[in-house]
Order: sequence, then structure tokens, then C-alpha cells
Amino acid sequence: MDDLTIDEALVRSLLEDQHPDLADLELRPVDGGWDNRMWRLGDGLALRLPRTERAPLLLEQEHRWLPGLAAALPLPVPVPVRRGAPTARFPEPWLVTTWVPGTPADLAPVEAPASAEALASFLTALHVPAPADAPRNPDRGVPLRTFADDFAGLDGPLREVWDDALAAPEWDGPALWLHGDLHPANVLTTGGALTGVVDFGDLAAGDPATDLAAAWLLLPDPDALFAHYAADEATVRRARGWALRRALGLRAIGVAGDEGEHWGKPTWRPAGEAALARLGG
Repeated sequence: MDDLTIDEALVRSLLEDQHPDLADLELRPVDGGWDNRMWRLGDGLALRLPRTERAPLLLEQEHRWLPGLAAALPLPVPVPVRRGAPTARFPEPWLVTTWVPGTPADLAPVEAPASAEALASFLTALHVPAPADAPRNPDRGVPLRTFADDFAGLDGPLREVWDDALAAPEWDGPALWLHGDLHPANVLTTGGALTGVVDFGDLAAGDPATDLAAAWLLLPDPDALFAHYAADEATVRRARGWALRRALGLRAIGVAGDEGEHWGKPTWRPAGEAALARLGG
């Protein structure tokens, strides 16, 4: 799918065929994106078109679930408003969503102290029991012990964080709605303040510790989140383990970008290293 040229001519032709009332709006490509290519459409909309094998399913999940969740969330999120059907010209579904202004936090980190409360309010609103048919993700919201053998060579303070997280009691509450991918490239800032959350493709149900890893991935003072979000000690310990796992991943993807790999993201390395420092590494 990644070898398909998604240029302005293709995007505009898709709009002309399926949503002609939007076809004359200005189109501007947006840098970034992992599973989808994104274009800004006019002042208030965006298009997301799949670029990986898993992307179509993720977009379908967003289209089904996010409009119903968005109304309760205290931060702006990209709400799907139109769906594009697969055609011979572009054989996958695609979405038109609302546009959320701001700069991704891997480019402009969260700095404002009030962002801890904003993030806690967002997570408190999102973390409600999910219905039985909510999506599940084998890499999000599952028992942390699923990944117990991932870091055999880890040592020092980070080894202690990982071992402590694995030793913490597992989540025994209902499966809660999760964003599933709260790292710096998926939140937006304005003037250093957290002002939006994007990319709900990994939306799933499970252990909230997955999302609470954002305390270390996003905030200068991780403890500030838990002054506003009610979490028991075991959940905080698991969240530190999730944060370690995600921070190491961010650093690895950043290093790949520094080395010229096409899938790497150079701006993710500083974000990952900052999170590791907060975790004690």
C-alpha cells in the first residue's frame, strides 16, 4: 500500500467522486503520520488515508467508536465526519475528520504545569467501562507480563522499574476505554500547553495503566498527573512499566531516523530519552 502515490490529484479526485461538496476546499499535505497519510482540508477538516496494512482496520474503529466518545472528552480530538469507500482508484476506506490545531509534542514538548490536570481530566473522562464488543489490542491494555521477556539485557535503575512493574498486581477491574497510543507525536501543544489529542487508531479496552504511561512520556513532572487522576499504587507501578516499554520504543524509532531508515522518526529520540530520564535511566 505504501507504494501508492497519494498526491493532491488523487486526493482531490476521491473527494470529487464521493464528497463533491468538499472537493474545492484547499488541500495541504501534513508531515508525520505512521499508519496514515494526512492532508488538511480547508480550515476545519483533515483527510486520513491508509499507508500500512493495519491502517484500514484502525480507521474503521475510529469511525465506529470515536464520535460517541468525543462528546465527553475535555480536549479537542479529530472526530470522523465523513467516510470514503474503497474504489478501484484507492482500494481502502479513508476518513474525513475535524482538524485539531496545535503542534505535535515531539516537536514542541508539553511544558505548562496546568497540562497535568488537563491530561488527567481527559483520561478520567475516557477511562470508563467499555462495552463487550469494544476492540481489543494484543499490544495495548493487556497484562504487562505479556512482555516480561522483552528486556532481558536491561540493567540498573531501569531494570528495577521493569521488575517492579511486572511484580505489581494486575488490573482486576472492568476493561476501560483506552486511547492506546499516548506518546508525544499523538498529542498537540500550543505555547507549551496540552491542547489536543490525536490518532485514536489504537483505541481499545483494557488496563488503564497503558494510557497512564503518558505521565512519564509527556509531562515534565510525572507525579503531577496523579494529583488529579485517582489511581491505586499497583496501577501506577504498571504504568511505569508501560512507560519504560514505550520510551525504549520511541528511542529506537528515533535512532532509526537518525540513521536514515525511511520508517524512523528523528524527533522521537529526544522524546524517548527524556521519558527514560524521568524513569530514572
